[in-house]
Amino acid sequence: MTEQYLDGKMLIAMPGIGDDRFERAVIFVCAHSQDGAMGLVVNHEVDSLSFGGLLERLDLVENDDAIRLPESIASTRVLQGGPVETSRGFVLHSRDYFSAESTLGVDSNIGLTATLDVLRAIARGEGPRKSLLALGYTGWGPGQLEGEIRQNGWLHCDADEGLLFDSDLDAKYQSALARIGVSEAMLSGGHFGNA
Repeated sequence: MTEQYLDGKMLIAMPGIGDDRFERAVIFVCAHSQDGAMGLVVNHEVDSLSFGGLLERLDLVENDDAIRLPESIASTRVLQGGPVETSRGFVLHSRDYFSAESTLGVDSNIGLTATLDVLRAIARGEGPRKSLLALGYTGWGPGQLEGEIRQNGWLHCDADEGLLFDSDLDAKYQSALARIGVSEAMLSGGHFGNA
């Protein structure tokens, strides 16, 4: 039997997943293999932190430059990508930006870059056409994600730029469910992980 890996797909948390950090979470799977999986939650934001604020904290732009950032960039919300390495930043983006040294090509349309160069490029207006910035990531060991799916912890659907980069974070959960013909009212709130 061939394993089905979910690189480039969206995971949708089921009610009763048993972890508040993943309640109503939609996760983009960046990498998935026999060695485990890694993804970013794309609909939970870090409270009170914008892209402009993050650049200032990291001293990537001087205060005078930060004031001149276009409002659409400066006010971009920073997402909580997951509970692992929450001080590490990841930029999920369209593939019109690609660094051979630092970008992981998730698929032909989406890349993942975790270096400061992409933040500088975005601040200068030279970054990708579409992007989101997340702190931390979600990770699974070998076979762990597959087990959670078998225990009805996650549904999955195809991803596209609309769902991935939509700025209406609250609508992403319903939108992801709708892609597979499911409404939230249809889902059982059963306990995840209990046989």
